[in-house]
Amino acid sequence: MVTVVTGATGMLGGFVMRRLAAEGLAVRGVDLRAAPGVTVADVRDRTAMTDALRGAGAVVHCASALPSYPAEQIRSTIIEGTRSVLSAAIGARVRRVVHISTTAVYGLPDVVPTTEEFPRSPIDTYGEAKAAAEQIAEKARAEGLCVPILRPKTFLGPGRMGLFAMLFEWAEEGRHFPVLGRGDVRIQMCHVEDLTAAVLTVLRADPEVADDTYNIAATEFGTLREDFQAVLDAAGHGRRVVPIPARPALLALRGLGRLGLSPVYDRLLHKLLADSYVSTDRAARRLGFTPTYSNVDALLRTFDWWRTRADTGRAGRTSRDAWSQGALRMAKAFF
Repeated sequence: MVTVVTGATGMLGGFVMRRLAAEGLAVRGVDLRAAPGVTVADVRDRTAMTDALRGAGAVVHCASALPSYPAEQIRSTIIEGTRSVLSAAIGARVRRVVHISTTAVYGLPDVVPTTEEFPRSPIDTYGEAKAAAEQIAEKARAEGLCVPILRPKTFLGPGRMGLFAMLFEWAEEGRHFPVLGRGDVRIQMCHVEDLTAAVLTVLRADPEVADDTYNIAATEFGTLREDFQAVLDAAGHGRRVVPIPARPALLALRGLGRLGLSPVYDRLLHKLLADSYVSTDRAARRLGFTPTYSNVDALLRTFDWWRTRADTGRAGRTSRDAWSQGALRMAKAFF
């Protein structure tokens, strides 16, 4: 039977579509943007989703909104979109819905590695919406639908730009790159191919195993300074990661953010000041799933892809676009 992928033209949705097709599965996409093999529909439209899921055996719900979007758009897309997709799936008698969540539902946990049992304590609109969407998914699970919930750390890979484009651009131009404080915090990431492999794993797993919540992230990662330095080394200019005083920088970035002059949102600022990594033991134990790529692998593969693009200066609002650096672009002169 067909597997339907929502958010199919996005970075993650595109990877999932291609991987499932490569595995010989029949796959159909749903997105607001038209593309081959994609049905144009809004995930918030229950009627449209009911039509889109007709004849489907499984759904991978990737459609979402970024933390940089307006608050109402975040809530509507993530919460109402999830409610609509799950309701339509139940109505269409879909057997399994893989729900892509995020470790942002933990907020800023004071326990690392953070396990799936840690309470949801989101601190921003995006995390709150993702936590609410998980509750909707858990309700559908309680009603008998198999709903694997995957919580990835920040994922990257070929096709990912966002704020990572700033690191890549500065590295390619032969500039040093700043980090808050000493840069000795450990920030775990996730390669999109590992996340896609995890999706395939829970689609194939026995229902009693799949019907659970799993952290998905790299098991090999260093400090932020070490991981970013690997990108500067790959650029070949002999540049270094430069520590800057954390508290003054934090105040400045917050002020610029409120003025709309910085793309760095509050949760990211706080996350850069403390260790942020999760336990992946449950996925290893129950699913037999272990990631292939380390943080450095993910960063370097994404950097290699970025260097081949002709439009790396384009600024946009999706994870496929380089977010505008705003006032941070002027800081280049000091590095």
